[in-house]
Amino acid sequence: MIEKLISLEEFWSLREQLPLIDARSEAEFLQSHIPQSINIPILSNSERTEVGTLYKQKGALDATIKGFELVGPRFHQIQKKAIELFPKQKIIVYCWRGGMRSQILSWLLSMVGFEVFRLKGGYKTYRNYTFDEVRKPWNLLVLGGKTGVGKTRLLKALEDKNEQVLDLEDLANHKGSAFGGIGQQPQPSVEQFENLMAEKLRQFNSNETIWLENESRRIGKIIINDQFFNLMGCSPLIDILKSEEERIQLIKEEYASLPKEELIKAINRLKKKLGGLRTTTAIEDIINDHHESWISNLLIYYDKTYQFDLERHDPNKLKRIDLTGIGVEESVKLIMEIKNQLNGKISNPAH
Repeated sequence: MIEKLISLEEFWSLREQLPLIDARSEAEFLQSHIPQSINIPILSNSERTEVGTLYKQKGALDATIKGFELVGPRFHQIQKKAIELFPKQKIIVYCWRGGMRSQILSWLLSMVGFEVFRLKGGYKTYRNYTFDEVRKPWNLLVLGGKTGVGKTRLLKALEDKNEQVLDLEDLANHKGSAFGGIGQQPQPSVEQFENLMAEKLRQFNSNETIWLENESRRIGKIIINDQFFNLMGCSPLIDILKSEEERIQLIKEEYASLPKEELIKAINRLKKKLGGLRTTTAIEDIINDHHESWISNLLIYYDKTYQFDLERHDPNKLKRIDLTGIGVEESVKLIMEIKNQLNGKISNPAH
């Protein structure tokens, strides 16, 4: 049997070179998994339930025999699929705890010439790592500002300058507002979001600043864990100011071309907060392509929400900067100066 059991430390370097197979059921994989892995389930959802029930009722021996009875007829299909997907025949496999399912898959593939690296402790070991990683005391610098000041654009520009940027909305497939899910891919589970977050964080130097956007605790259906959310709240925040005209124009650029029916659904989700008249007016404006009007209407609500959220930050750690009429490139230089002041450094002219 050509198999090697590897630790999580060994896994990090090997996965850059080898494909990764998740041997768990479809539902487990859908709920959360190691990013870039491919699901080849040993037991399907229903089979896993059947084996699990038998384990509770009669014990491990009966459950094991039942598992082989169920999956045995598919052994050749699993082997053929793996050969087709991974012609180099060198892979990493894992299951929930690095137990029977990944062992069976490893055995099956080694029988047809694969070199297999099996993750010790399985997905559970990986998940313990990501859980801890997103709860560390990272050195954060938060970009704040009312809706439409261009925080996301600034984050992307900072990343282009090789700054450490954690774009939570990008990881969550959601822009954070009632309109944030329009045109986006389905959101990950909260657990998978934390996996993606940890994958990004582990690339960073923990001694250096990490930029991110000010967020509510909830991004669509994603809920940020308490430790990280509280850390955001007590970290330095740069509050960006822009003219209302600039903000309306930026929002128009991002949302005016989206399907009207989706925009109207988003408006209706805010009906209780907007009130009947403002909701009706906003919908009519969307239908009639009066984009500046409905955006201006909604900014009244979003500005109040932002002001309320801003109050949770320590005023002594808040730096306000007016970027009205200033382009992205110059804006980045100005906020980098604030970063360097906060870090007690002299501004780097290269930025």
